[in-house]
Amino acid sequence: MPEPGATPGLVDVARRWAATLADTKGVSLPQEQLEQLLLGVAQDAVRSEPDHQAAVLRFTKLYSASPVGIALADADGEIVEANEALGKLLGCSPTSLRGRAIPDLGSADHDVARLRNGLSQLRELGRQTQQERLLLKHSEEGTLWVDVTLTDLPGDRPGSSYPVLMVADANEIHLLQERLRHQNVHDPLTGLPNATAFGNALETALAGSGGDQVALVYLDVDGFKVINDGLGAGVGDQVLRGVANKLKSVFTGRHGGSVARLSGDGFAILLRGEFSPTQVIGLVEQALEELAEPIYVGGHGIGVSASAGIVVRPVAESRQEDLLRAAEIALHRAKEAGKAQWMLFDPELDARDRGRYQLGAVIAGALENGEFSLIYQPTVKLANPDQLAAVNAGLRWNHPEKGELDSDEFYPLAQITGMTIPLGRWLLAESLAATARWRNRFGDAAPDVCVRLPNRLAIDPDLVLLVKEQLDRHNLPAQALRLCTDRESVLDPRCGEVLDSFAVLADLGAQLVLTISGSADLELIPQHRLPVRHVILSGAVVDALADREDEADVRHLCQLVARAKELKLRIGAEGVRSHEQAERLRRYGVLAARGPFVADSATGDEVDELIERHAH
Repeated sequence: MPEPGATPGLVDVARRWAATLADTKGVSLPQEQLEQLLLGVAQDAVRSEPDHQAAVLRFTKLYSASPVGIALADADGEIVEANEALGKLLGCSPTSLRGRAIPDLGSADHDVARLRNGLSQLRELGRQTQQERLLLKHSEEGTLWVDVTLTDLPGDRPGSSYPVLMVADANEIHLLQERLRHQNVHDPLTGLPNATAFGNALETALAGSGGDQVALVYLDVDGFKVINDGLGAGVGDQVLRGVANKLKSVFTGRHGGSVARLSGDGFAILLRGEFSPTQVIGLVEQALEELAEPIYVGGHGIGVSASAGIVVRPVAESRQEDLLRAAEIALHRAKEAGKAQWMLFDPELDARDRGRYQLGAVIAGALENGEFSLIYQPTVKLANPDQLAAVNAGLRWNHPEKGELDSDEFYPLAQITGMTIPLGRWLLAESLAATARWRNRFGDAAPDVCVRLPNRLAIDPDLVLLVKEQLDRHNLPAQALRLCTDRESVLDPRCGEVLDSFAVLADLGAQLVLTISGSADLELIPQHRLPVRHVILSGAVVDALADREDEADVRHLCQLVARAKELKLRIGAEGVRSHEQAERLRRYGVLAARGPFVADSATGDEVDELIERHAH
């Protein structure tokens, strides 16, 4: 019921606003809507009732019960009245807020300045402040994040107005947003900045001027998969946390150092300041030493090694893309050099490597375009050098710009680019095609072909199927093929697959050959029960007899030959340079050899002529 004495216009206003406030359908009204309702009540009341006594009463009740904190101020912005909601929000009584200037509620200088600027815009331009988030002082908690709106209400005199501050609690929302923002730029496992945050930090570090240096370090934990697979992902996670803590202890606080986790077991360190490459290297070496100290997890003392790539440049001469690339290259170089060490980026070495990597990148296209060909090296019987024991087949790349490239120039690159298996498959297929041609032409006088298996092909589970398909395709007996491997393939972590493949190939009739450089390699045969029929001496044991016969070298060779005979193996040698060296090897029991003393290499036509000559 309207109050007695209320004018009809004011009654209509009251009914309209009462209906609006009641029709919320059980939902709390948003701050902006409440603000507009309050302002509408006050303004309608002023327009509808000249003496506005009843309207003031209703506004006061609504203002007092509002969940939004409200402060009414005088023309100078000094608070004359505050509601219960504002007092509760700021942890004080509403009366204690009277007499305080609205800007003084701000927590920090910039919060005060924003409130002062809002009052100025309201007073001079009549511009209502859009809702903005800032910090206000809280009597108990220190500070509180709030959303504030500054507006005005018309005064008693025409054209006059008074500031009104409306405040809503945004602390929980702000903290949640900050937490989400933190999660977006931090690694959840270690708490370190993630790759996104690190990229931003690097961009900021390079944006300044002056004579500072910037250093970027990429660091990878060596063999982390062994820890993860051997002890479990949970232990691996704890190790990564330990690594992160050790890196922070070394780099944080030094030259503005920051540490980030990029992905998996990869970390990055950024430094900027006045320092030399030697000082950065010293910090990296300290970090590597710290990482080697065991981290104890579940009774296991786990020490890790790491590889690090370092690049140091003046800020003024650095671009983000170049720095990232340089650090990546330096890290790869450290790993290729044997891991557990650091490598400083070398521009001259990089220029040479670019040429190598460009070469590696086009191997696939070169294979498709027919730029590869077979190159042969004959193996002769030392007791009768006119008889061929076998022909070793290898690859040569006829590069359109760089000319003829031997396998040692491109096989390491093929290993990096994943082209080892395609090259090995092509070598095997073409070698057996050549063997079929020799057998058709020379009959029983045709030599066996020996193919050295790249490590990646030797451990391939499809090796047996590939060999059998090619033998069947060319209608060849398995005995016509010798497959040569080395210590690296036998000792590969997946050696179970290698041994299984070798056993099946031996059952098919293929002859298996192992390249050895000493007694340890030879003992792999009985140790792993390798179905090997031939061994090839290589390296120092052969080179030692190139010019003379040292007693210790001869004794070592004789021991190898004797042990090979015990194992019922035929023993040969590679890299033999002269007939004199070949004769020395023959005297001490080596049966066959290849090398420059016969021929460095031969093309397809040349090897055909060689086979024909030996056949006659």
